[in-house]
Amino acid sequence: MSTAGGRTPTPTNTPTTDRTGTAGSAIRLVAGREIRTRVTSKAFIITTVLLVLAVVAGGFVLNLVQSSGPEGQRVGVVPSAAAVEAPLEAGAAETGTDITVTEVADEAAGEQAIRDGDLDAVVTGSAGDLGIVVESDVDGALWAVLSSVNQQAALDDAIRELGGDPASVAADVSAAEPTVTTLEPEEEFDPARYVTGLATGILIFITLMTTGQLLAQGVVEEKQSRVVELLLATIRPWQLLTGKVVGIGAIGLMQVALVAGSGAATATALGLVDPGELDLGATAAWVVVWYVLGFLTYAFAIAGAASLVSRQEDVGAVIAPFTALMMIPYIIGVSLAPWQPDSPLVAWLSYLPFCGPLIMPVRIALDAAAPWEIGISLALSIAVVPVLVWFASRIYSNAVLRMGARIKVKDALRSA
Repeated sequence: MSTAGGRTPTPTNTPTTDRTGTAGSAIRLVAGREIRTRVTSKAFIITTVLLVLAVVAGGFVLNLVQSSGPEGQRVGVVPSAAAVEAPLEAGAAETGTDITVTEVADEAAGEQAIRDGDLDAVVTGSAGDLGIVVESDVDGALWAVLSSVNQQAALDDAIRELGGDPASVAADVSAAEPTVTTLEPEEEFDPARYVTGLATGILIFITLMTTGQLLAQGVVEEKQSRVVELLLATIRPWQLLTGKVVGIGAIGLMQVALVAGSGAATATALGLVDPGELDLGATAAWVVVWYVLGFLTYAFAIAGAASLVSRQEDVGAVIAPFTALMMIPYIIGVSLAPWQPDSPLVAWLSYLPFCGPLIMPVRIALDAAAPWEIGISLALSIAVVPVLVWFASRIYSNAVLRMGARIKVKDALRSA
């Protein structure tokens, strides 16, 4: 844009007086304007509500899946078979079979309890000569446990007849186990950690994509409507850029905090995780930290790129390299990292800026990242932010007032 004298304004190179006071107050004003405008929009409210509902509903679905396993067996034991009650419970615990044992007065009472639906089976007879009464068919797991208990009782009787001690023989048999040497130990799969890591990666990616698009559209909207010319009459370009980034970043931070907090609260309330194994509070805090770093990393680059165009139709094309760059660590973070968090590819990418904010929080949720690895990733991600701020500010300062065709990056830098 040219003034009446034919000169192009150069707000960054001319030390004009800042009418809004200090740089900090200018940034706060712009950030506050962005927050007030965006946080009350229907799009933000609907998106946030849907994300919270999705996380809460996902917790209930996971709880339903975990609790929808095979139903436990309710077994009654008549007095003559009372000796097998303890071995039956011990055998069920060893095999992971859910069996609840109760005593019944006699076989007739047990049969009536089965007809009434209070019991699934009744054990009759005596140790070594057990019988099972069921309504129509015996459960396979219950049959296996009872068969083992009955066979052990028969073996104990045979040992006593030979003058031996069944307890001593049982102890010797139990101790006679082979020594196992594992060349490649199989890692224990923890569904709670897997779901948490997956949800972490998805949440950060969705929020970064949403806020990045919002920021790019806001930059072009102000440029297209020439509102930016009025704003730059009172504040400097880098202050306007930083204020927009801070404001929209704060909106995304609110969204991430709400969703992560809702997910942690739901999982805790439903008992989906063991607090001793997974600290959901710390995981949610790390999600917030990595979102902030990820947003700062991508936001300035996206805003600088968006200032190169003057039409909303061109926004997608100009920020496409950054959305593509974001997709790479996201895909690795939700497809490979949950299964192989220590693989060289996942580990090395989690250290790199632009990749770390999308992969490292997944590794942290999976308890696969050592403190020194987290420190390296944090340090590198933080170190790159000032460089991106400087680079994006130079481009933004010299491109945001230039209308027309898309501006090349080298031309924007040359004008600096």
